[in-house]
Amino acid sequence: MSARALRLSAGLPARVALGAVALLVALFLVFPVVIVIPLSFSGSEFLSFPPESWSLRWYADFFTTARWLESAWLSIWIAVVAAILATVLGTAAALGLARAKFPGRAVVTAFLLSPLVVPAIIVSIGVYFFYAPLGLVGSPIGIAIAHATLASPFVLVNVTAALAGFDPRLEQAAKNLGASGWSTFRLVTFPIIKPGVMAGAVFAFIASFDEMIVALFITSPGNVTLPIRMWESMRNEISPAIAAVSTLVILLSVSLFFVAARIQARAVARSGGDR
Repeated sequence: MSARALRLSAGLPARVALGAVALLVALFLVFPVVIVIPLSFSGSEFLSFPPESWSLRWYADFFTTARWLESAWLSIWIAVVAAILATVLGTAAALGLARAKFPGRAVVTAFLLSPLVVPAIIVSIGVYFFYAPLGLVGSPIGIAIAHATLASPFVLVNVTAALAGFDPRLEQAAKNLGASGWSTFRLVTFPIIKPGVMAGAVFAFIASFDEMIVALFITSPGNVTLPIRMWESMRNEISPAIAAVSTLVILLSVSLFFVAARIQARAVARSGGDR
């Protein structure tokens, strides 16, 4: 037996153990999500696993109940506005940090990324007391602005990654040829960072659409987002309807995640081909 074979056989138990641990962790993370899907097709009035009968009645209930649809459309509207705001802010911040060299740049970057690590409950309290004197508590635009603040780091990270392979001499060449600052950005910079901007926008939409804690602090009875409606439904009545809504939210979020991942993968492949 060769030395390589001996090393491989000696490391086999460790690899098997590591694979088993990884599988258990994956099951622990995925199972609570996956189990919701069969529950959504239950034909009974109450949640039970496995379902005693199968039906699409709870999906029909979602698409025919006004309160569910109103909350869904409100969440979509807020997520779109938040994604647009976050994309503009995150892209501008990424460009500024990439071009500017100043003391404390790392501190500024950490501050802009802080919504990713600061507990949402702390952000919620701050947003509430900031919004109260401005009259933004309970307004959809107020929720969208708060969500944009939370989602902008996703755009910042993606655009910063896109800028990592950007050659600033391209901008300088365009300016030397007489292009204005806006024309240079539109024709030179943006096409290169576009995949990062698009991926960041998708992640920002997902972050806003799924967010509940901040929205719970600043919402009003007339403006209830879908995650809050789901939370209220769980508190008041535990029916398979909540499983159907959860399944739809999971499908939307996962689909958008794969769209963003696909955009990033194509950008990486394109940049690798260019080199």
